[in-house]
Amino acid sequence: MIRTTLLTAAALAVLAGPTLAQSTDAAGEARVQRILRTTPVIDGHNDLPWALREGFGNDPHAVDLSANLDASTDLHTDIPRLRAGGVGGQFWSVYVPASLSPADAAVATFEQIDTVKRIVAAHPDVFELATSAADIARIQRRGKIASLIGMEGGYSIDDSLGLLREFYESGARYITLTHSRTTSWADSATDAPKWGGLNPFGEDVVREMNRLGMMVDLSHVSEETMLDALRVSEAPVIFSHSSARAVTGHARNVPDSVLRLLPEDGGVVMVTFVPGFVNESVRAWGAARSAEDARLKSLNPGDPTAVSDGLTAWMAAHPAPHATVADVVAHIQHVRDVADIDHVGLGGDFDGVSALPDGIDGVDAYPRILAALMANGWSEADIRKLAGENILRVMRAVEAVAASKAGERPGLAVLATDGAPE
Repeated sequence: MIRTTLLTAAALAVLAGPTLAQSTDAAGEARVQRILRTTPVIDGHNDLPWALREGFGNDPHAVDLSANLDASTDLHTDIPRLRAGGVGGQFWSVYVPASLSPADAAVATFEQIDTVKRIVAAHPDVFELATSAADIARIQRRGKIASLIGMEGGYSIDDSLGLLREFYESGARYITLTHSRTTSWADSATDAPKWGGLNPFGEDVVREMNRLGMMVDLSHVSEETMLDALRVSEAPVIFSHSSARAVTGHARNVPDSVLRLLPEDGGVVMVTFVPGFVNESVRAWGAARSAEDARLKSLNPGDPTAVSDGLTAWMAAHPAPHATVADVVAHIQHVRDVADIDHVGLGGDFDGVSALPDGIDGVDAYPRILAALMANGWSEADIRKLAGENILRVMRAVEAVAASKAGERPGLAVLATDGAPE
């Protein structure tokens, strides 16, 4: 059953648009801005580095990030909108496609890490690289945006704990264990399972991440992998960009069975804004579109024009539904209801998707979302936890576990060809 969140009249007014929100809840808007001045948003996942690689020759100077780009490019991210959104900490995703070979993925991921560092270097008055919770606090006090690195896809370590350690030394502070495909040691949420979660080498990867102080990110992984990682990890886990499966039945979302474990684990689900993950009608439409695409390809082998024309006709007959800010609010509320206020955060996935919910055009949308929550009864203390305090607490806990393991030797496990450690 899909749970929905009932919104108060004030919350609905906020969601209706800025003008109506300002006239009906000006006090709430002012409170949000005041909160974000002292507790900025720390977002768990932004794909700007890949957007620069794909659209701008991997050159942060090829587009003027100091200008508002909402009308001139397809980018969701720029400095004025980050400032308007109250963002004071950003995990920049160093995503590379799961279709790459592990060796090629490793190279491309190091290149993506270099891109993040070049973004920071291009705007030193705005961004500063952070690798710890203390760094974030220090950088925010200076009025800058703390820039962190998160890897998306465990295939990039090429089954090597040594390479994992090199990524940590290069600044990566989380790894999403899988992306869209099952790896040689962990099952993905959107691929055929092979290991029933983590295999023994996958468990060794989690243990080494604990030793280093690298957060285990369970977005994109199967439910079994989530449960195995929660069992193995001594440090809290994160979901850098996932939503609630009970609200929208997408395999990428977090089931209640896992949400209920977070209070004991201490981890945090950073709710994402991907339309197909937050709205059931959008999810179902996307699944139907994929099925029609597969059908057309089977009927028209070797004829991509016929497939394209047929899909265009299908979409004309089946207009795409839209997600809204209210859908995002419902997911945030559900995670809070099941896991508690200490275990919810924000991970928009900006510049990693081609569409966003109505009312969310870019990284400046956070105050609007937070105002809707406050209008629905959230306190200032609640908003501070959601915006940044929860992920900072998780980072400090992960760092504490690593400090407790300072005397341990690096892991030396290797993966055999049959998926078992040697």
